[in-house]
Amino acid sequence: MTEAALYAAIPTAAFLLDTLLGDPRSSLHPVVLIGRLISFFEKKLYPAAEASPRSLLLRGGLVVTQVILTTGTVTAALLAAASSGGAVCEAAAGAVVLYFTITPRALARDGLEIYQLLKAGDIPKARKRLSWIVGRDTDRLEEPDIARGAVETIAENTTDGILSPLFFFLLFGPVGAMCYRAANTMDSMIGYKNDRYLYFGRTAARLDDVLNYIPARITFLLFVLASFFLGFDSKNAWKIGLRDAPKHPSPNGGYAEGPTAGALHVQLGGWNYYEGKPEFREYMGDPDRPLRGQDILQALKLMYAATLFFIAAMTVCLLIR
Repeated sequence: MTEAALYAAIPTAAFLLDTLLGDPRSSLHPVVLIGRLISFFEKKLYPAAEASPRSLLLRGGLVVTQVILTTGTVTAALLAAASSGGAVCEAAAGAVVLYFTITPRALARDGLEIYQLLKAGDIPKARKRLSWIVGRDTDRLEEPDIARGAVETIAENTTDGILSPLFFFLLFGPVGAMCYRAANTMDSMIGYKNDRYLYFGRTAARLDDVLNYIPARITFLLFVLASFFLGFDSKNAWKIGLRDAPKHPSPNGGYAEGPTAGALHVQLGGWNYYEGKPEFREYMGDPDRPLRGQDILQALKLMYAATLFFIAAMTVCLLIR
């Protein structure tokens, strides 16, 4: 096999590793290590005394810069070391790096566990399990809103957790995929609009929005395509996606949730509670029917189909390139 063919096989190999092994829960997982790195620089750079918004923005930007540079340098060094073993060793190392950045099986595990609890009628446990993957209050939710939370998470994380790392691998190789994962992890740790992170975490939040801009729109197209092949309503996925995606509070989230809602003929969005405080998110889709646990399985089918379509397209692009 040529070096070009080996490199083109990396996305498929990474997906197979994820399918077989899942996302390992280990203190040595690269994302866990990136999280520790973020915490280290935050402790070093967050001011002990009250600081101006400009100072907080600057310090938060330094955290982003240091984390991205460190992540990229370490990943590149490991790949360079692997390359000394030859093309096969280098490609294997690249596949392992990419595998650590994608999470289809973890998404499937979360969704399936919530679905099984709903199917068994165990609403209290389903609420608790949902709370592991969403930030909203879940202690009073019933089946439709539990299903909504799971479907929304699966849809959005198809972009953040799968297609975006693959996209940056396509552009910049394994280092690009891992640097994207570092940026996305920073957004999840410090990209909040609260008193502590409103300015300090703004650069991380904006960077995540920029990085996901193109992958989110690719997700939109792939969900419409997947809807067609899965026998869902692809025309409605297209229509609702175009109509509702711009309404989402995130510049990218609606491009995953909108076509999902349209394909399944359900309505996402609405009222959520965070620490007891209500917050309204614009509706995605029409309430043609109530959400139910089965919709979690349909969202997972969309996720896997979109992932496979993208990997196939990537492989062709890499071989041509």
